Amino acid sequence: MKVNILGDTGISVSEICFGSLTIGPMQKNLTLEEGSRVLDRAIDLGINFIDTADLYDTYPFIRKALKRKPDLVVATKSYAYDIPTAEKTLHRALKETGRDYIDLFLLHEQEGPLTLKGHAEALEYFNRQKEKGVIRAVGISTHFVAAVRAAAKMDNIDVIFPILNVRGLGIVDGSREDMEQAIAEAWRMGKGIYTMKPFGGGHLIKDYKKALDYITAFPYCHSVAIGMQRIDEVDANVQYFTDHTIPDGLAEKLRQYDRELSIEYWCQGCGACVRRCRQGALYLKDHKAHVDKGKCILCGYCGSVCKELAIKVV
Repeated sequence: MKVNILGDTGISVSEICFGSLTIGPMQKNLTLEEGSRVLDRAIDLGINFIDTADLYDTYPFIRKALKRKPDLVVATKSYAYDIPTAEKTLHRALKETGRDYIDLFLLHEQEGPLTLKGHAEALEYFNRQKEKGVIRAVGISTHFVAAVRAAAKMDNIDVIFPILNVRGLGIVDGSREDMEQAIAEAWRMGKGIYTMKPFGGGHLIKDYKKALDYITAFPYCHSVAIGMQRIDEVDANVQYFTDHTIPDGLAEKLRQYDRELSIEYWCQGCGACVRRCRQGALYLKDHKAHVDKGKCILCGYCGSVCKELAIKVV
């Protein structure tokens, strides 16, 4: 597996980043043993970079992986907006991964200049921890072109984690071309770039080769975060990034792995998930939540606010 230096950070990352959201309770909800088998396979095939978040509840998988390979690069994210929330989420990441440092700490789901301004206190705290060596690089994750453009100009942001895929699925405030231009600008400013959701949350699985042809040809990206739930997926992704081929049998298996957002019958129609969805994919009808599958990118974030535990990506 090829490695790249993540912008001006000096951190070496594999071309594939293991997106851990999909193995955790918000999606596949694998046991520690099951999820660790998938993650171990990725490590064995040369993936050294793992993405998680305070929200995902996947630190136990990463802690176990770090015992096996202590030099893994770990990126995490939080919605911290002030010093107390930043300190709390950083300390949780350190404690639950069993490390005394975090490679990348990102502000989660930034939207643009105003959102970044609202999180300035947390951003300042994370940069102070960077000066102390507790964090190696500071960044943001985003589905917004405006946030990429704003972050590109900020000296206190090292890494940007934007959404990008061949159909532009999940980009909230512009087209795929708009996002490409913003990322290219950030790249030229020395930012580390790793992109998310090359398969649009699963919608592009049946166009697997087209999706990967696009993202591997995009020149302004150091790594691509791919959510993987099965060893088959790990094998196929690594094979493709290595020589742009996928064995026919493996490709057929991948095409059969459909994912969807499931809303259970006990949904109370409280509307919390509708308010949480940045894609506008959820709506209330007859006192129940429903999903517009054409808009849903299967992030599963809506499930994190469901008090009835009625929402799951399956």
